[in-house]
Amino acid sequence: MDRAILKKLEIRQGDITRLDVDAIVNAANTKLLGGGGVDGAIHRAAGPHLLEECRTIGGCPTGEARITGGYNLPARHVIHTVGPVWRGGSSDEPELLASAYRESLKLATAYKLISISFPSISTGAYGYPLSEAAKVAMCTVIDFLQNNPTPLELVLFVLWGSEAYQAYKTALADNAK
Repeated sequence: MDRAILKKLEIRQGDITRLDVDAIVNAANTKLLGGGGVDGAIHRAAGPHLLEECRTIGGCPTGEARITGGYNLPARHVIHTVGPVWRGGSSDEPELLASAYRESLKLATAYKLISISFPSISTGAYGYPLSEAAKVAMCTVIDFLQNNPTPLELVLFVLWGSEAYQAYKTALADNAK
């Protein structure tokens, strides 16, 4: 992997709602009306105006992404993306998960954002196996950065637990070889 790409990637353990970046990515549901996990935390931290704006969007299909303001968050934008529910891996889950990351990066590029932070999409209530999701995420982000002109200077993965943090560190190390 190109060293310039590696310098743009960072993995942290922490709370994505506290990051001062151009955009944080919300692992949303298709209705975009809040929920549990990362989605609920982002909606709570952003305040009621986020839900109001999400209601005007009309939802988001799996594998796609939508952008809103960040409201009470330090991040200026929230990119909402919907990852797949894990059904054993034979229902296009890897392709849909890759699409969720890719479409989020396309929106960030279209809005000329410099920094973006991702959670671990689909690995909570949607049941995607953590190590497999980390591999898809890392491969997709690295491929996008290598093959697309983008103003992005920093792509963070901010993971809530030590298990997720380790899975993403391993996926990055495997790609850096």
